[in-house]
Amino acid sequence: MQAYGVRGSSDEFTTIECARGVERVATGFVNCYLVGTAGNWVLVDTGLPGCSALVHRAADALFGPDAVPKAIVLTHGHFDHAGNTNAIAADLNIPVYAHDLERPYLDGRSDYPPGDPTIGGAIAQMSRAFPSSGRTVPTLKGLDGDRIPDMEGWRWIHTPGHTAGHISLFRESDGVLIAGDALTTMDLDSWTEQVKRTPQFCVPPSPMTTDWEAARQSVLTLAALKPRVVAAGHGVPIAGAGVTDAMHRFAGRFTPPPHGRYVTTPAVAGPAGVEWVPPPVPDPLPKRAAGVAMVVVGAIGLAAAMRGRRRS
Repeated sequence: MQAYGVRGSSDEFTTIECARGVERVATGFVNCYLVGTAGNWVLVDTGLPGCSALVHRAADALFGPDAVPKAIVLTHGHFDHAGNTNAIAADLNIPVYAHDLERPYLDGRSDYPPGDPTIGGAIAQMSRAFPSSGRTVPTLKGLDGDRIPDMEGWRWIHTPGHTAGHISLFRESDGVLIAGDALTTMDLDSWTEQVKRTPQFCVPPSPMTTDWEAARQSVLTLAALKPRVVAAGHGVPIAGAGVTDAMHRFAGRFTPPPHGRYVTTPAVAGPAGVEWVPPPVPDPLPKRAAGVAMVVVGAIGLAAAMRGRRRS
């Protein structure tokens, strides 16, 4: 397997050509994808909030000045994948496509289940600052059949687990898979890999995954497609002769985290959004943080007292 190299970069953005007509744009630790050709392209996911100008500049560099997508397709609506959707869609008045089970979180009817920082790992600790709120997208549309308007040759596949209405996109002709957060191509749970980003197949972002058995089944579904290029929401795209076999091995050993709020009991969601979530599990970090704070305050007080005695 190999990771694709940089196609073009500037101080503001980096793009990677994953395959013919598929360009990855990094917005922080999250990817979005420009799919198509000049005058006929679609934006898949929109990246972290506040990055709409970055996405526009990357599109202009690739397709020419004032490049406008035909549509936006969301693999799901989490803040890091849909963060610029309203800004881009409202500015350009273009349709936004999402699965029907994802639409409640995109039309104001529901928030997502709360994240689970107790699951452990780097991304879990960072997730304490992640929002679980939904959003309201004015130009939202559903998906019919398994084809996507303005994406000739592509089909969408329902891959729930990370969210109830998560989808992945597949181009049969050359085996290109845009997996969203059905899986990742880096180890988000490792602090070291947040920097190194070694290309490898890993479980979806764990603190926001609310049905682990569904997530495992979705990975099995994707592995059965025998993809030759895999572009995910987190990590660099992976390609090469060994991708298909690596996907099968990963699907066979897919293992949920050892503990967590949703590991054994999934959240329940329906057409109107969240219906039930399991109760939270004990979170030791606030107590630990309070204990550390008490030690620090005590040390400061002791130091002040000692200084006072010396002055006396």
